[in-house]
Amino acid sequence: MTARNRRILIGLLAGATLAANAWAQDVKIDADTFGGLEARSIGPAAMSGRIAAIDAVEGERLTIWAGAAGGGVWKSTDGGLQFKPVFDKHTQSIGAIKIDPKDPKTVWVGTGESWVRNSASIGDGVYKTTDGGDNWERLGLEKTERIARIVIDPKDTGTVFVCATGPAYAAGSDRGVYRTKDAGKTWEKVLFVNDDTGCADITMDAQDPRILYAGMWQFRRKAYFFTSGGPGSGLFKSADGGSTWKKVQNGFPKAELGRIAVAVAPSRPNVVYATVEAKDATALYRIEPLSQTVSAERVGHPVDAG
Repeated sequence: MTARNRRILIGLLAGATLAANAWAQDVKIDADTFGGLEARSIGPAAMSGRIAAIDAVEGERLTIWAGAAGGGVWKSTDGGLQFKPVFDKHTQSIGAIKIDPKDPKTVWVGTGESWVRNSASIGDGVYKTTDGGDNWERLGLEKTERIARIVIDPKDTGTVFVCATGPAYAAGSDRGVYRTKDAGKTWEKVLFVNDDTGCADITMDAQDPRILYAGMWQFRRKAYFFTSGGPGSGLFKSADGGSTWKKVQNGFPKAELGRIAVAVAPSRPNVVYATVEAKDATALYRIEPLSQTVSAERVGHPVDAG
């Protein structure tokens, strides 16, 4: 390239840069700028691609953890642009992921997909990493087969609750809500209904970790049919850190209940929402206030509780 051509090219690039800067200053970026964009699935689309669990580091938007139904645990450090597998040496069926609120390098994984399709695989207990996923330690509960949720006490992160759905094809006592107070060295079963009823969901009041809610679910999967619901299903509350539980009954349908999903409202912890499956009455319910006498109010139209 001649000296003259280089000067022309530099001039063109400088002009383009000035024009781009002037245009950028004129463009107003607000909430409507990206309003027309829609999320799209980028795969994988096979059964192993079902995402069963996801968690992100609080206050840090780039680190994301995801657990697949049959594809293991994946980690992103660039806001989801790229993911890498970090659990390939262990069981690939994942049900729950929870990051320690005090230490983002400590992550708990509950194995075994809890969406009990006839294609769902099983897990072999609870794992924990303390170095951001480079190494993992299995911490027990190997016979639970399926874990739906893990919650951690934000004030004492050595106290962890595991919501175990349990076996899908048979009865079994290795299900319910488990608690550890020593970061997984030992476990105690703190909520158990019967051999046919497992834990479908659990939530904790972040401002008062002594208050927990657990959705218990009676179900049975067979190759040729699936039964969801029964007398064992129900929503339970603990006000003493999981040591004792009381069943919430007032306001719920009188018919047998099925699967229940539950969450404490982060903006107003004295309000709890539960999606409750029930014959002819599947709907969203609000539970308020949290007191010793608890009742539920139906606030949503019927939805598919799955």
